[in-house]
Amino acid sequence: MKQRLDPLLPVVGVVGLIVAWYGAVWYGIVDPVLLPSPGATFHALWSGMSGGALGLDFVKTVWRTAVSTAIAAVIAIPLGIFLGSSERLYRSVEFVIDFFRSTPASAMFPLFLVLFGVGDKTKISVAAFGAALVILFNVAYGVMNARKVRLLAAKVMGASRLRVLLDVMLLESLPQTFVGLRNGVSLALVIIVVAEMFIGSRDGLGHRVFEAQQLFDMPEMYAAIFAAGALGYGLNLLFILVERRFVHWSGK
Repeated sequence: MKQRLDPLLPVVGVVGLIVAWYGAVWYGIVDPVLLPSPGATFHALWSGMSGGALGLDFVKTVWRTAVSTAIAAVIAIPLGIFLGSSERLYRSVEFVIDFFRSTPASAMFPLFLVLFGVGDKTKISVAAFGAALVILFNVAYGVMNARKVRLLAAKVMGASRLRVLLDVMLLESLPQTFVGLRNGVSLALVIIVVAEMFIGSRDGLGHRVFEAQQLFDMPEMYAAIFAAGALGYGLNLLFILVERRFVHWSGK
């Protein structure tokens, strides 16, 4: 019986949150102007996504996040494999990678604004920069931590360095690569939403949140926030499903 109910466990938290939300509104714990009821918020979410401006903003944010993540992956995965194949080479650039990886992406906005101006190029490039560093870090460590037994077995069987790199190191690093991709797409989404709020954007979920807050349209603001949260959760779940499908040897 308990095993049958296990898939329903995540619902408990959602129900608890909605009940607490209704309670806070019902008993006036929070000003209803600042915290609208769940019904009003979900109505704004439904109407906005089914034919309103929120749906268009959602699509624009998805597009920017997808493009920035794709650019980051194309650059970071090959570079991570190359650097990870030589631990000494990676150690020589590790400080630079960790330094920029630890630097808040928002601090890079002025630099990218100077380089690309106000527009999608800046938003996408900043997000791609931040995501690429996260992906690169994970790919490199995935390659460096490849099982030594399999590497030695491939070398004993006469495999060339390129063959070892592609057929052993690349496959061994895939679980860690997907960790990097999940973290990278989440970071890219955060950067995109923040950029849409503050870098002269006319669309996107960040713009929708900021505009609704300025107009004091609280249901619309919370609806945009929930849409951004659902997008982040959905992207993370997508990468998990792809990983389970294609990286079935993880941990074996």
